[in-house]
Amino acid sequence: MSALFSPFTIRGLTTSNRVAVSPMCQYVAENGRANDWHLIHLGGLASSGAGLLFIEGTAVEPEARITPGDLGLWDDATEGALARVVDVGRRVSKIPVVLQIAHAGRKGSSRVPWEGGELISIANGGWETDAPSAVPHKAGERAPHALDAAGMRRVRKAFADAAMRASRLGLDGLEIHGAHGYLVHQFLSPIANQRTDQYGGSLENRMRFPLEIFATVREAFPPARPVGVKVSAVDWVEGGWDLVQTIEYARQLKKRGVDWITASSAGISPLQKITVAPGYQVPFAQGVREATGLTTMAVGLITESQQAEDIIASGSADLVALARSMLYDPRWPWHAAAQLGATVDAPAPSYWRAPPHGHGGLFGKTHYGAR
Repeated sequence: MSALFSPFTIRGLTTSNRVAVSPMCQYVAENGRANDWHLIHLGGLASSGAGLLFIEGTAVEPEARITPGDLGLWDDATEGALARVVDVGRRVSKIPVVLQIAHAGRKGSSRVPWEGGELISIANGGWETDAPSAVPHKAGERAPHALDAAGMRRVRKAFADAAMRASRLGLDGLEIHGAHGYLVHQFLSPIANQRTDQYGGSLENRMRFPLEIFATVREAFPPARPVGVKVSAVDWVEGGWDLVQTIEYARQLKKRGVDWITASSAGISPLQKITVAPGYQVPFAQGVREATGLTTMAVGLITESQQAEDIIASGSADLVALARSMLYDPRWPWHAAAQLGATVDAPAPSYWRAPPHGHGGLFGKTHYGAR
């Protein structure tokens, strides 16, 4: 029996295997609205054989976008556009779908990656960004606006409203994006958070606003459906956020009902110095899992089937979430299951003839014949 292709339950959600498709920003939405590209992109990944599908980081208000092309969920128009994508996906696949909700903070108002990803000036269509402190992401950039009490209330409400809209869409779970240098991560990290009030300074204070956001999302989303948090476990910058602080944050989230932690890293500063290697972030998921007992997802340069199998079988993490590997090989779970002698949920019958010779049982008990 393959550990990677065994089922797993998170609150009221059960996955058929331990492979998740990571949330991957596409940067092609129109005023936050999903479009035909999202239908094609997510529709294809829904038939990948993975056990869980994440929809890309979705901005909770227009100012929360990383780029003008970010997906959003802040009004009836963005909700309706996303509903079309979700509804079509439900008709072609039974894969559970989780929405990642996000706020870019000071990393907002950026050009799309294929245009360089730099900060957009106000004169060229950019917008004022928010952050815990008026400290730019890069030296020489326009400083963000330091959130005051009213601004923090607005952001909390935006997250709660997005959670309620996600509930109406029938999504199976939510993940709060608290990693990669975006707003939640900015409050956690002393690199970006230089406040002197109750939301800055000590670890307890820096965790306060992220924990408030989690609480408001958890309250707004149905209790039977899970809510997780993605974290950058380390900043890779001297004096920054680290695994010890991540574990304490995870403990506090556990008290408030978090269902999983996705353990990524980095993104808070261009000064970061990352040591990259296959599976280099797996120890972060393992560290959180062992210290807290929480469900964890491992991410980062997980590319091979046996590598993923070993992560799950060793107890380093409960699930693996793949991003670039899924873009490069959208049938990665099919191929991994074939290599490990496992099965995946059968896709639509039109694809039942896909398994190559010797792997006829890949989709379980299916039959495909002709006269």
